[in-house]
Amino acid sequence: MKDLTKGNPIRLLIRFAIPLLIGNLFQLFYSLADTRIVGETLGEDSLAAISATSPVNNLLIGFLCGLTNGFSLIVARHFGAKEEKELKRSVAGTITLGLVMALLVTILSVTFLRPLMQLLNTPANVFEEAYDYIRVILLGSTAAMLYNVCSGILRAIGDTVTPLLFLVFSSLVNIGLDYLFILKFHTGAEGAAYATVISQILSVLLCLIYIKLRYPLLHLKKSDFSFDSILISKLMGTGLSMGMMLSLVSIGTVALQGAINEFGSDTIVAHAAARKTTEFFMLPFSILGTALATYSSQNLGAKKPGRIKYGLRSCILITWVWCLFVILISYTLLPKIIQLITATEVQEIIDTAVRYQCFDTLFYFVPAVITLTRNTMQSIGDRITPLVSSFIELVGKVLIALFLAPRIGYWGIIVAEPIVWILMVIPLIVKIRSNPALKGVPASVEG
Repeated sequence: MKDLTKGNPIRLLIRFAIPLLIGNLFQLFYSLADTRIVGETLGEDSLAAISATSPVNNLLIGFLCGLTNGFSLIVARHFGAKEEKELKRSVAGTITLGLVMALLVTILSVTFLRPLMQLLNTPANVFEEAYDYIRVILLGSTAAMLYNVCSGILRAIGDTVTPLLFLVFSSLVNIGLDYLFILKFHTGAEGAAYATVISQILSVLLCLIYIKLRYPLLHLKKSDFSFDSILISKLMGTGLSMGMMLSLVSIGTVALQGAINEFGSDTIVAHAAARKTTEFFMLPFSILGTALATYSSQNLGAKKPGRIKYGLRSCILITWVWCLFVILISYTLLPKIIQLITATEVQEIIDTAVRYQCFDTLFYFVPAVITLTRNTMQSIGDRITPLVSSFIELVGKVLIALFLAPRIGYWGIIVAEPIVWILMVIPLIVKIRSNPALKGVPASVEG
């Protein structure tokens, strides 16, 4: 367990964030490896089938992940306040509400899966294989939710190393099972889904065993499962806010992708490559945002708002230094990076990706503030403003996809996110400055 309410905030946040960074890098490289396995063993059609389901996967599984991340903020708040009884009740509530929501999402998504895939224009030649794949993933969504519950609870009490180890284990098992199901059992793309679900189930079992052996604080009794409306309101309010926030982002991205698909295969490949570099370049934002959420929740529970403000300002400064480094990389090495990702010699693809990235990286300072501020606001109880900000992103991307991209072509896509970022950050800055928990409080290392 790690108490984030005492000690130097910058040092604590960096130490907390390093395992998260390693885990996300591993997951990023694993995602590339998993894609390669399917492509080399089953061919391009199967790879297209899996790729075609990513919007559904990101939307529904992402919602559950956001939900459980929101729950964990309440756990962290009680841990910071040293309220053991309330901590246990919030853990019990997290498990119970997580299972109920996962069951509802599973039933609704599987029932309406075909119409949803048709709405997303899933290509007819891969529709059935895509359906078989994502159906298994959705039926196993409870396993994904339970893994995120366990890792979220562990992060809430300051343990980021254990979730990292189980993530590495799960990824390695998944790779092995991919080959087993695809090559030995000849189950096609559906086998890759089975591999994913089984590896997640194994990770959940290991997490539960570890918590049982290592953390008596998290051992629950029957009485801990007695809930009241106040606890349920706190958990569902924060959980739904984070879940909906991620869902709105996913819907906006899907809308923008629909416009990109109109520009032809070279532009699609170029944009996909640029987005891969974007994922890597923006990784410190999300990592420090996750660390800051737990840190802020603990310090809110400990009644140390000055440390929250100090931590937020410090993280913004760190990410802005990273932004300067990213701009330098974009204007020097980016063509080689794009070529490495795509393995292409087509200059038009490289130039298009570089054009997108070089323009957008100049504005990275804004999404850094968005990510860090949004996570901080969620952790100190503001559930509405981050949702409003995400709704602005959704509306902005939809409008740009409908009106701007058809008129100025791919440049409409290039300028889309900077425009949306600037609009999104305005309500966040206004509300964080006037938030009762932080207003008038000097930034302080001690509280």
